[in-house]
Formats: sequence, C-alpha cells, structure tokens
Amino acid sequence: MTEQLCGKTVLIVEDDLDIRETFRQLLELEGYKVKTAANGKEGLDVLRRVGAPCLILLDLMMPVMNGWEFLDAQRSDPALASIPVVVVTAAGKDKEKTVGAAGFIKKPIELEVLLEVVKRYC
Repeated sequence: MTEQLCGKTVLIVEDDLDIRETFRQLLELEGYKVKTAANGKEGLDVLRRVGAPCLILLDLMMPVMNGWEFLDAQRSDPALASIPVVVVTAAGKDKEKTVGAAGFIKKPIELEVLLEVVKRYC
C-alpha cells in the first residue's frame, strides 16, 4: 500500500545520522512531516513508496548511491522529476554537477537558513 504525503513533507537524504536527525527534529518542530534516507538508493525507494514531498534536501557525498547519481535517477523518472531538490553539502559548489538542483546550501549551515529554504518550497 502506498502512503501519501501531504504538502508539507520534506525528504532528507543524508548519510550522517546526526545531521539527518537534527534536520528531522527541527523541521518536525516547525510542523513539517519528514521522511529520511541514509543514501540515494533509500531516497528513491522512499519516493517511490510514499510519493512526492514538497522538497528534497540532498547530500552529495554518500555511500551506495551518491547525490549526483540520485539526481540523475530522479530527473529521469517522470513521476519524480518535478520535485525540487536543494543540495546540502560540504563539497565545493560545482554548478555542472548540480544542474537540476533548485538550490544549494553549503555545510555547515545555519538552521535559520535551512528553515527559510524549506519554507520557500513548502
């Protein structure tokens, strides 16, 4: 059975448990529903199982399937391609490799910046 997401749901795709949980707790305190995944493959599985969130927060450097591979797979799937993705990473900003991302936030990030970005899309 497919679980349907409401308009204020965010998917966090981040391999660092501490960061993932901090983002989740902060967003839930602000009234958002949050789904999480530890790598790109898990993220795609969540999207295919529960449907489209209002935003995906995506780390780039992860095991199993990294952020660039996730973006390629997401953009090639018509059911998922329109979901906005904001890249959240410690990697340098590489415009060519993050083409298709709606935005970019460099780690370490200020939590106020994160909330502002999520509010913009949700």
